[in-house]
Amino acid sequence: SLYTMQGKKGVNQDAMVVVENFGSKDGTIFCGVFDGHGPQGHLVSKMVRDLLPVKLSANIGRDEYKELSINNVTNGTAEGDTVKTVVEDTDAALEAVENGGYPEIFTALRTSFLRAFYVMDRDLKSHKNIDCLFSGSTAVTLIKQGQDLIIGNLGDSRAILATKDEGNHLVALQLTVDLKPSIPSEAARIRERKGRVFSLPNEPDVTRVWLPKYNSPGLAMARAFGDFCLKNYGVISVPDVSYHHITEKDEFIVLATDGVWDVLSNDDVVKIVSESTSEASAARLLVQTAHRTWRTRFPTAKVDDCAAVCLFLKTDLTNKSTDSGTKDFATNVEPGGGKHFFAVKSSTVVPTDLATAFVTGNEWSVLSGDPRPATPTNLLTPTSAANQSMKD
Repeated sequence: SLYTMQGKKGVNQDAMVVVENFGSKDGTIFCGVFDGHGPQGHLVSKMVRDLLPVKLSANIGRDEYKELSINNVTNGTAEGDTVKTVVEDTDAALEAVENGGYPEIFTALRTSFLRAFYVMDRDLKSHKNIDCLFSGSTAVTLIKQGQDLIIGNLGDSRAILATKDEGNHLVALQLTVDLKPSIPSEAARIRERKGRVFSLPNEPDVTRVWLPKYNSPGLAMARAFGDFCLKNYGVISVPDVSYHHITEKDEFIVLATDGVWDVLSNDDVVKIVSESTSEASAARLLVQTAHRTWRTRFPTAKVDDCAAVCLFLKTDLTNKSTDSGTKDFATNVEPGGGKHFFAVKSSTVVPTDLATAFVTGNEWSVLSGDPRPATPTNLLTPTSAANQSMKD
């Protein structure tokens, strides 16, 4: 099910997508959640939602991309046909692939992820109607093909897996790393490129990325689509791509933007989803709980947008309850009272159900991160910083 709750400003910067039979492959599912930030963040996240799956699908299985190595993928600052060298991934996945640590499907799909993310960022930079200089979007995406799960992550959204431990208890396994500038390797790359990494006095627990000479824009992530003011200073659009083999102990996957993870732990999310009355309502319950927690924990702060996708790996379709507005995913988005509902019927061998939801909060005064706004007197606006940069 898809559920929306309008915020005071009425602008939701989160977006999500689900594609069944992805790449014209029966039983293959693509899921993605995207968190926009900055003045044009809502446009960036929706453009990525619409175009990234198309680019990724087009790359899958093409022989010309099988020779693509990580050194042929840009950091999002292409100049003509020149491609700059990219830095390492945080998970060192390429080395694992070369050592035969993953199946062949991961090697091929990882290349497709790298290429698609590069092309997506390049297209954003050349877009005539969306100014991405101080705007961008995260992306946490996955492809499920049989028992193979490939995750591509960019920014500080997150994917977790609910699985059973040796005692048959449901526990949370984090599938991605929150790619924030507080990670030493991410901060080192940014500083090497002359970007600055530091926290503001009024939010010491939130590390941000700043231009070399100006206290702007204060990006709270180390990788993102867009944000081209920082692409020459260490912020990159290269996804961290990882692999997981699905076993009989694995129950469901949750993709969500940082608005959820800022107030709920991995274990909290697993508990909420597992205790939902139906799989169709799981994501709605999750974002509603996150929204309430925001208001309780930060009563004077603006509530961040929240988006969540729940992908269930084991489903008894006969016990699944549905909403009154439910129809086939491919043919229906039925509005009513500000709510949209739809069900997804998977063609996978193991029946799969999917639930998605998002809730709109208010925009923050900085490009994502902590609910408390950055308000130093020397914090330049994006326009003024850009104008002064041009003068230098």
